[in-house]
This record gives sequence, C-alpha cells and structure tokens, in this order.
Amino acid sequence: MSRATLAVGYDELAALKLLALDGARRGEVKVSCGDLAGRLDASTQTASRRLQALEEAGYVERDVVSDGQWVTITDDGDRVLQREYEDYRRVFETTADLELRGSVTAGMGEGRHYISLPGYKRQFEERLGYEPFPGTLNVELAERSRRERSAMESFDGVDIDEWEDDERTYGSATCYPAVLEADGDTYDPVHVIVPDRTHHDETKVELIAADKLRDELGLADGDEVIVHVSQ
Repeated sequence: MSRATLAVGYDELAALKLLALDGARRGEVKVSCGDLAGRLDASTQTASRRLQALEEAGYVERDVVSDGQWVTITDDGDRVLQREYEDYRRVFETTADLELRGSVTAGMGEGRHYISLPGYKRQFEERLGYEPFPGTLNVELAERSRRERSAMESFDGVDIDEWEDDERTYGSATCYPAVLEADGDTYDPVHVIVPDRTHHDETKVELIAADKLRDELGLADGDEVIVHVSQ
C-alpha cells in the first residue's frame, strides 16, 4: 500500500478541493489554517493536520511563513482531483465507453521482457483468457485523451497480482478490456495494461493482445488509432 493511500482520506480530499477552488492548481495561493478550518467546519488544528497529510502524500507543496502558508497542488494532487471529477461524471452523466485517441509509438522494449515472465504469463492466461504476444503496443495519447485517461481508473479492470521469484518481487497491474481501431479496422480483445505504482507515464497507454497488433492491423509508428475502453 502506498504512503498516499495510508495518509489521505475523504476529509483530506475535501481540503484539497477547497485549495483547488482557491486556485492552487494554477500556482501558489496564501492559505490560513483558521480560514480553511471554518470552511471545513473543523478546528484549526484539524485543518493543519489535513494540510500536513496532503503534503506527506505528495499532493501539495507548502511554504510556511509567519502569517500563514503558501500552497501549491502538485501533479499527483491534480490527478487525484481528476479521478474524483470522473467519478462524479459517472454519477451525473450517462457516459459511453472511454475513447482514447493517439498515435503508435516505439517503446523501450521492456514490454517483451515483462509480458513473457512466468508469474505474469500464467495470470494473463487464467484471467484474460489468452496468452499475450510477447510485447506491448505503445500509443502516445492526444492532448484531450491525456486528460480523459484518468476516467479509466474508475472502470472495472482485471487485477494482475504481484509475484516474486528467487531474485525480486514483481509489481501488480490492472488490465482494462478494450477494442483497438485503426483506419476503420478493429481488433478485439485487447487490454490496456497499467502498472499499479504511484507514478507512471499518463501520456501513453500500453496494449497487450494475443497477436502482434502491428501486424494484425498493419500499424507503423505515427499511425493514428482509437482505443475503446469498456466500462
């Protein structure tokens, strides 16, 4: 379990939302614990503890001065707010499956290694219903899709558990069912695979499938694709 998960709950997220409303997503804002306490209907000490928890979780940066503190929401804090926003969208809007647009890009070659490891391979076969091609298709997301990507985390995914061998422990991941579309052709099923770690590159998605997707859809670097992620 990550430090952020341990430190931050609904009360701290309420404080984070108020900071965002004050403009802390865009830059530093001056914060008084007394004023924040009144808006949270809490004591000054409680408001101070919530700010400290947000800082320890890496969601805000603070500069404490004699008459208050300057607070900025970090990229991690912004991602948390985006996930909350997407959850409320699902409550109040009738949303279709997520549509992520981007272009095919070369990877670092790590996917081939990790997908082929026995601890992952066994789980893929059992839980996804196929043995993945040893490698991933990397998609560089368009700007709008980068912002929308966080909605995927509210979808029901397939859990891939962490495992270990004699040398090291390998982390867990979540696989989200999807359909890949390119130039009017589709391939189904594919899965968006997301490592369950605190930091990952949200400008891209990695796809796994039973076949080599580049060959099946005739893809080359730079080709535009659409990833339809199922709820």
